[in-house]
Amino acid sequence: MIATTLAVNAGVTLVSVTLTFAIAVARKRWDTIDTFWGLGFAIVAVTSFVVADTPFVVMALTVIWGVRLAVHLHLRNHGLPEDPRYVKMAKRMGPNPALPMFLRVYLLQAVILWFVSLPVQLASGWGWVSWLGVALWIVGFAFETVGDDQLRRFKADPANKGKVLDTGLWRYTRHPNYFGDACLWWGLYLMACTTWAGAATILSPIAMTYLLAKGTGKPLLEKGMRRSRPGYAYYVERTSGFFPLPPRKNVTPR
Repeated sequence: MIATTLAVNAGVTLVSVTLTFAIAVARKRWDTIDTFWGLGFAIVAVTSFVVADTPFVVMALTVIWGVRLAVHLHLRNHGLPEDPRYVKMAKRMGPNPALPMFLRVYLLQAVILWFVSLPVQLASGWGWVSWLGVALWIVGFAFETVGDDQLRRFKADPANKGKVLDTGLWRYTRHPNYFGDACLWWGLYLMACTTWAGAATILSPIAMTYLLAKGTGKPLLEKGMRRSRPGYAYYVERTSGFFPLPPRKNVTPR
């Protein structure tokens, strides 16, 4: 059953990413994959629920997170120029970037999505540790949604142009949404820990946390923020980079 679940989800993920790539080509926007990211996890969760009878709570919480993230990213990017990161990648791949973009970006995203979602795919049964997972998921979801909403409202105010958001959750961590995302996936992992197969997927939340804190998440974002926000260096000096902590005192503005 485990092998079947993994194989079916691998196929579904590949097909879904390929269709997303076709949409990206038609739209002439490679950042379409960002909107699909959350939806991809929702698709895997529903597939696992149908194929392997994944607990309903695991499926539902994954779908809630995935759909919310997809809607948030779509609304955030709608009407704006394409994400500069994808523009630069496409330029580096030459005059015909379609195939390289599919292989190096879209296919890689499919592999990462499938691997990170292993706890959702292999979740089976329910126990006391599952409720700890639900509690951690709630904390993570709250951090992510509140953090995103605070940033959205901050950006919507023209008076904040060029400024750095350092209030609300952003006072305690430079990335409350990323921290929340990591907590949420550790929560889903705990929900899978009622079996040895589920517990063995521990590398999945580790991989997600690494991507957020050290990989394509925080470092790339902060590199751009340092160039575009004069006060960001001072913000970095006094604010925790990932885990929420009280702001550092006695930090001299630069």
